[in-house]
Amino acid sequence: MAGEQHIFYLRDAQDNLCGVQLSAALWEHARPAVEKALARLLPPEEAAEPLEDFRQFLEYWDFKYPYDPAVKCPHCGAETSDWRTDPAHPFHLTTANLGGLLVFRCAHCRTTIRQKHFRDHRALEHTVYEG
Repeated sequence: MAGEQHIFYLRDAQDNLCGVQLSAALWEHARPAVEKALARLLPPEEAAEPLEDFRQFLEYWDFKYPYDPAVKCPHCGAETSDWRTDPAHPFHLTTANLGGLLVFRCAHCRTTIRQKHFRDHRALEHTVYEG
C-alpha cells in the first residue's frame, strides 16, 4: 500500500471543497473516531413524546399542589414557563407515568431533567449529557 493515495478531495466547478473521500483501508482505521465525532455532533433522533401517558398523569393528578409546567435546565440555564406550549420547545418529554415521574431532555445541552412528583412536593434531579 506504500505510495497509494488514501485521501481524495472532492471539489465543485469553482474549486470549492465539497467533501473528502477516504480509501477503504484508511476508513477502517478512521471509522471509530469518525463515528464518535458524529455521535457528538448529531443529536440522536428523539422518540415521539409520550403525550398520552402525560395526559393520564394529569387526569389522575390529585396531589396537594397544582401541576407546574415550567422546566429549567440546571446545567445550561435554558427554561420555559410551559414546555407544552413554548414554540421553541426547549424540552422534549421522554417519560411520563402515573407514579409521578416526568423526564425531559434539554434541546440545548441534552441534559436529562427528572421531575419526581410526590403527594406533597416535587423533587428535581438532573444528569448532564456526557456525549
